[in-house]
Amino acid sequence: MDGQHMKRAIVAALIAAGIGAMQAKAQDFPSRPITLVVALPAGGGVDALARTVAEHMKTTLGQSIIVENMGGAGGTLSIARVVRSAADGYTLGMGTLGQYVISGAVYTLSYDMLADLTPVSLLPSVPYWMIARKNLPANNLEELVAWLKANPDKASATTVGTASLARFCGMFFQKATGTSFQFVPYRGGAPALQDVVAGNIDLSCDLAANSLPQFRNGNVKALAVMSKQRWFAAPDIPTAEEAGVPGIDVSTWHGIWAPKGAPPAVVAKIDAAVQAALKDPATQKRIADLGMIMPPADRRTPTAFAAFHKAEVEKWYPIVRAAGIKAQ
Repeated sequence: MDGQHMKRAIVAALIAAGIGAMQAKAQDFPSRPITLVVALPAGGGVDALARTVAEHMKTTLGQSIIVENMGGAGGTLSIARVVRSAADGYTLGMGTLGQYVISGAVYTLSYDMLADLTPVSLLPSVPYWMIARKNLPANNLEELVAWLKANPDKASATTVGTASLARFCGMFFQKATGTSFQFVPYRGGAPALQDVVAGNIDLSCDLAANSLPQFRNGNVKALAVMSKQRWFAAPDIPTAEEAGVPGIDVSTWHGIWAPKGAPPAVVAKIDAAVQAALKDPATQKRIADLGMIMPPADRRTPTAFAAFHKAEVEKWYPIVRAAGIKAQ
């Protein structure tokens, strides 16, 4: 065998060995606990969804799923942690449209939101709704608009960070109604909601699943759902359009990502565990109790989710940048 053929044979052998090692690793995956880094603090609807799905995944995968909450900087800190992790499937990220799309148009990132992440699974979605402290002198959207116009710039509204979907929901509402109020940023949905319940903040255009328990317990008012259809979890609450404010449609989705370069076989195993969780009747009931809406199965696959994530980045980046919101 001449030198050229010898080189080719060595390269082919190395490639085959590498592929074989990767396949063996994928077959053995997981051999230790997996960490799921959630881009928001503990206590809200996103955290509840993460723990619900993780609980069933450990049954399928035979390993514990450790949920690690890491809020701050619009979720970019948690995403950076995932991006910097080894691409072996043992560190995953979970978040929403807010962290995994919108924050990328506001913050200066050390990573690329699309190129440095591997989409694994699309999770359920949930609409936003306008809630208020229970003693606010408005019991529906029409009365809220009248009260805001009578008190310009005096009302307060929560937002998770400076560039969250809650902020855009509030901005869309201001533009549609000709009203003005002050935004107060929080690190997460749970502490923001606590201040509305306590009466320290007037309003919140909130992730509906986050505040559903407080609404059911009578601790906040729900004035309108900010999506095109009424929400099955609170069917008596009208949409904004039904309440006289057309043109607002704000919902968010959740997802799971791995770092760039995660082996396809490992991604497929993780996704299979997620899909098994989403098909489990007990998990489905818990998700329904959270008020979340299940996407069709053909939209939840890694390939479909990757295309959807890219489309959402292309849709939202121009909207966010046109609004001129800067990280604080």
